Amino acid sequence: MPQLSQIGEIYASQLFWLAIVFALIYFGIGKAMVPKIERTIDDRTARISGDIAAAEAARATAQASETEYQTGLDSARSQAFKAVTDAKAKATAASETKIKAGDADIGDRISAATTRIDGARQQAMAEIETSTIDAVQDIVAKLSGVAVDRASIEKQVKAELAHG
Repeated sequence: MPQLSQIGEIYASQLFWLAIVFALIYFGIGKAMVPKIERTIDDRTARISGDIAAAEAARATAQASETEYQTGLDSARSQAFKAVTDAKAKATAASETKIKAGDADIGDRISAATTRIDGARQQAMAEIETSTIDAVQDIVAKLSGVAVDRASIEKQVKAELAHG
């Protein structure tokens, strides 16, 4: 059969071209492209490692800055608290001084007013007594026509005013 006698030649030709194609693929990809890909991967790995190192350094710097910031903030808070406490103490002392001065002034005013009221009351009582004496003297003179001694009227009026 002539078809079967050509099988060996056909396979030999196909194996030859298969070997050539595999050789081209091997040298084209394996020797030309793979080293470039490996260099790219190595470069990226180095770049990523550098970036990670830079990020770690930046994080450490940020943490140091934050710690410094928190320390400064705590210091400022304590100073503010101390300032507020001092201001409250000063305000309290000033208020107490003003209140004491006001109390003393009010006490003086009350004492002066009480003295004036007592003086006015004594003056009013004296005027009432004088008016009463004059009125009694006039009434007795008009009703009975007798002139009564002013001293005896004063004595009686004082006795009546003393009993209320």
